[in-house]
Amino acid sequence: MVVEGRVNEGRILAGMALATLAGFMKRIVILISGRGSNMEAIVQRCRREGWPAAVAAVIANRPGAGGLAFAAAQGIATAVVDHKAHASREAFDAALAETIDGFAPDLVVLAGFMRILGTDFVRRYEGRMLNIHPSLLPAFPGLHTHQRALDAGCKAVGATVHFVTPELDHGPIVMQSVVPVRPGDDEAALAASVLATEHVIYPLSVRWFVEGKLAVDGGLVRQTDGASQVLL
Repeated sequence: MVVEGRVNEGRILAGMALATLAGFMKRIVILISGRGSNMEAIVQRCRREGWPAAVAAVIANRPGAGGLAFAAAQGIATAVVDHKAHASREAFDAALAETIDGFAPDLVVLAGFMRILGTDFVRRYEGRMLNIHPSLLPAFPGLHTHQRALDAGCKAVGATVHFVTPELDHGPIVMQSVVPVRPGDDEAALAASVLATEHVIYPLSVRWFVEGKLAVDGGLVRQTDGASQVLL
């Protein structure tokens, strides 16, 4: 009976410790539209590296988004807010925000989320929403970035992690990768090279956020440990 009492006491103490630890864990909600390879990279690095955070949910605007199956297999909550089921952008934004808020996120991560979000939505998560764009912003915002870079004769391209602001593909830059354009590169080859770097810089940027290692001052982002914010 004494031994059992100690075991129960140990379980209670362990439970309290876990509850205390959970109170310090940042909650991440990731938005996707497709297979979500950047989402996968974030989930895997978060768990492998033991960040003080957990991915609380993955939300898609397309019911058939491939990344939903991956998230569910990892035991992560999933949800779909189908943009086609809403008559206006405002209605979609409101439904999406309601779903996101149900998971009480500290950080919202756009990972291949192919919808333009309204100003009110962006303001709601200002300072705690990140995006990644496959160009060296401010160059080539919008779509078809790789072909536009090739057409312009760029010798280097890359990707940019940034805080989201109402202006599309703008906002304080957290980190960038630089990828040389090789002879013979076409749009697909360039996209693959850049994507490989996205899988490095996006998880790292998210980790810096949840660890409180990003400071924004005057629209400029500084990594407080002095780590390089460029991947060459």
